[in-house]
Amino acid sequence: MTAAVELDRVSVRFGDFTAVADVGIDIEAGEFFSFLGPSGCGKTTILRAISGFVPLSTGAVRIGGRDMAGIGPNQRPTALIFQSLALFPMMTVAENIGYGLRVRGVPRRTRAERVARLLALIALEGEGDKRVEALSGGQRQRVAIARALAVEPQVLLLDEPLSALDLKLRQHMRNELRAIQRRVGLTFIYITHDQGEALTMSDRIAVMRAGRIEQVGDGRSIYEAPQTAFVAGFVGESNALRGDVVQTADGEALVETPVGRLRGRNPRQLQAGDAALLFVRPEFVQPGLSADNECDAEAADFTYEGSITHVTFRAAGGTKLLAQIGAAARQAVPAPGARVRLGFAARDAVALPP
Repeated sequence: MTAAVELDRVSVRFGDFTAVADVGIDIEAGEFFSFLGPSGCGKTTILRAISGFVPLSTGAVRIGGRDMAGIGPNQRPTALIFQSLALFPMMTVAENIGYGLRVRGVPRRTRAERVARLLALIALEGEGDKRVEALSGGQRQRVAIARALAVEPQVLLLDEPLSALDLKLRQHMRNELRAIQRRVGLTFIYITHDQGEALTMSDRIAVMRAGRIEQVGDGRSIYEAPQTAFVAGFVGESNALRGDVVQTADGEALVETPVGRLRGRNPRQLQAGDAALLFVRPEFVQPGLSADNECDAEAADFTYEGSITHVTFRAAGGTKLLAQIGAAARQAVPAPGARVRLGFAARDAVALPP
């Protein structure tokens, strides 16, 4: 069984400090929903408010349509996976998974059957008698997930559970975690500051800043159609060109920048005379591209990453522009100091209020 979660104008204050400010959002049953943002933005506080470990200052949390006011953490239909995993080192894998069932008085036979099913779910059949110290980091991660699922919650809450893993294992566990969520069909609410995790796993993402939600959407809309300067700058890499709007037409804005007049999409309906930041992703900035927007620049710095070379260009007024040149496209990487003409399309840029 799974459940929807509703945050109805939730605020959490600690003395004079507001950690979460008037957050309202509906999370659908069976959805993989992520809260993404920098440290201190309030995302973990939201998770703990849903689980009941942090009291609300105002607002309400509803799970499956039921108001959680006055219902403690141990009575809520949620399970929480901590960043540290908090597995019991003196117990076996099976004992860890079945711990919550034993505390609830579930009979031994029923407990053993459920643990066996969960070991199969996380691909650790036959490993139930091992101590958790004998497992790899990824295997321990899967045990923590199985332990949380054993008590059959309606909502699984995950507080940056992959942050302690190395890069390769973290990337592998993204796929495994998403696959497990699809198999069990539970509502997953995931907390992360890692944009790659949020973009690859989530059905929808809420980007947070200073206790408030800046934008909610699927990964593609968050990345390709940011609605605020913070989202455009935080999610992925972006070039940000400061300027003033000189003209608007057909859903686009013409912005006077230090490197010339450049056009981009205008989702916030900026008007002539407004200050603006024009954002364009490095993958859309290409040397020698004949496009709506062009400027002269000098190749200054290079970072090679195998399939991609990141090139930093210096343009007029000391403006830096980052471009990504892909090896698969067989594009030539400019030599250091080379003068080139950079181009990018207006559809690939977005003008937003600073």
